[in-house]
Amino acid sequence: MTKAEKVKDILSILDHHFPDPEVPLYHKDAYTLLISVLLSAQCTDERVNKTTPTLFKRADNPFDMIKMSQEEIQDIIRPCGLSPMKSKGIYGLSKILIDKYNGEVPNTFEALEELPAVGHKTASVVMTQWFGLPAFPVDTHIHRLAYRWALTNGKSVEQTEHDLKRLIPEEKWNKAHLQFIYFGRKFCPARGHIWTDCPICSKYMRKELRD
Repeated sequence: MTKAEKVKDILSILDHHFPDPEVPLYHKDAYTLLISVLLSAQCTDERVNKTTPTLFKRADNPFDMIKMSQEEIQDIIRPCGLSPMKSKGIYGLSKILIDKYNGEVPNTFEALEELPAVGHKTASVVMTQWFGLPAFPVDTHIHRLAYRWALTNGKSVEQTEHDLKRLIPEEKWNKAHLQFIYFGRKFCPARGHIWTDCPICSKYMRKELRD
């Protein structure tokens, strides 16, 4: 089997189990999505979704956000972890959005990645899930799956993103990114994973990981 045939089969399995994956983070626009993704760093989507209603009730736009102090923001988002850094980023990027973009979230990687606390992965999520532009955000979970399935050498998240973009057709990036997330949660967790029960690992698990 060629690598292309393998990828086609993996995408077919993902389509079977998750034909219409939805964005897992609650949001109503580009700004609330940006804040939610920022909060999800080293935090579960479930925890973020429990925290953001309180935050967005106070401020669901940059103009209201900067009316709050950084300490007030930190207090609300504390359950998501890394609250000092995240609250500083949320306040800082909100001010920049007002000063530089009339309160709107820009739709380029360059502009997004210039914002405080916004890295390439966060920018990629906003670009693909809100603006609908081709991107393949890779977090540690997608990185793990791609390595397990021998789609990348696992040397870095950046390398994994490069490899997945090369292997998966561009028009499928947005959907496949979400399918990887949902599939990992249901069938391919980091711990307690029984590879023989996984629809993909049972066929394509990297040999040295089998035991």
